[in-house]
Amino acid sequence: MREKLAIPEAEWPRAIGELCNLNHIEEAAVLSTCNRMEIYVVALSQHRGVKEVTEWMSKTSGVPVSELCHHRFLLYNKDATQHLFEVSAGLDSLVLGEGQILAQVKQVVKVGQGVVGFGRNISGLFKHAITVGKRVRTETNIAAGAVSVSSAAVELALMKLPESSHATARMLVIGAGKMGKLVIKHLVAKGCTKMVIVNRGEERVAAIREEMKDVEIIYRPLTEMLACAAEADVVFTSTASETPLFLKEHVKDLPAVGQDVGGLRLFVDISVPRNVGACVSDLETARVYNVDDLKEVVAANKEDRLRKAMEAQAIITEESKQFEAWRDSLETVPTIKKLRAYAERIRVAELEKCLSKMGDDISKKTRRAVDDLSRGIVNKLLHGPMQHLRCDGSDSRTLSETLENMHALNRMFSLETEISLLEQKIRAKVEQTQK
Repeated sequence: MREKLAIPEAEWPRAIGELCNLNHIEEAAVLSTCNRMEIYVVALSQHRGVKEVTEWMSKTSGVPVSELCHHRFLLYNKDATQHLFEVSAGLDSLVLGEGQILAQVKQVVKVGQGVVGFGRNISGLFKHAITVGKRVRTETNIAAGAVSVSSAAVELALMKLPESSHATARMLVIGAGKMGKLVIKHLVAKGCTKMVIVNRGEERVAAIREEMKDVEIIYRPLTEMLACAAEADVVFTSTASETPLFLKEHVKDLPAVGQDVGGLRLFVDISVPRNVGACVSDLETARVYNVDDLKEVVAANKEDRLRKAMEAQAIITEESKQFEAWRDSLETVPTIKKLRAYAERIRVAELEKCLSKMGDDISKKTRRAVDDLSRGIVNKLLHGPMQHLRCDGSDSRTLSETLENMHALNRMFSLETEISLLEQKIRAKVEQTQK
């Protein structure tokens, strides 16, 4: 379903444009990765906004609306803010605290720059999410315990080996793709200084060797795989092979491993589909661990990660409040503009009257002095009311107070317009689409 709905990065600006052409959508952003497909919008009507976006998704993907409704999840207002902050912090990832998602959130802002529908609210939300992501990673160290499949595989192997053999156990890695490379990196991080890598071609292995100069990395072609396994205590497999590389008959004749490593040859298979047949486990001399067995490692790290996740939630709650205060403060912006315009109209009219009474022969200097005087009086008088209309979370004034002040000023100075701002926007949208 995600593959059908996915929108490649190059298409994000087009998608934002199309979404903002819908009657009730003002701003939009798309966050589309291998693991999630999310559309963020500022809508003039919640119900109609959801309906329009869902229909648009159906139209662009060819997936019927009924099927989409079955899979979609909807979050509104504060819940949507909270969700994006959790995503950016890595709390919503398969691997808690992973850093890739923060880079993807940054990319949304980068691609959105200059795109008309990536407006003030949405860009504000995503920029704030980046701040949250950075803050959570700095203050909770959440990424330090990040468990990926590859790091868990290495942890598991070391858990099963006697500690005294960690530095001396003979390591074999089969497959030098993305996962295999990460296994190698984690082995190196755990102090392993020598390993054999079996891969179809040598190119990738040479690149890894170049990257990790202090480690002895020996390349062997796939044809020598069994011979290499005979000389290894731990075998990591991560290839895209559709059929198993090791079956019982391959492993039963391999020479036994020493008692110093526990007397068992360990196969840690992180491939899907499996590279090592389950039948290998029947042998007295071998143990096989696959992706499902890695849960043991994840569980061991879970308490620490849960604690960090709770710390992260506290940061997210605090930052969500700040963001909501900033958004709510935008509500008073039209009143601020109207009050300034109202004061300016009076100032200009009174200034004209005054200058006409003073006659034509007054100097430029006097004219400027009178103009400055009028501006000074207006600005000083407006200072108080303006302060009471600003609410960005930096002062003690609550939002409800600020909104009360806004309504009071609207009444006092008759700043209310005939129809609400919302109605104006919806009418303008509808007129635009009818043209």
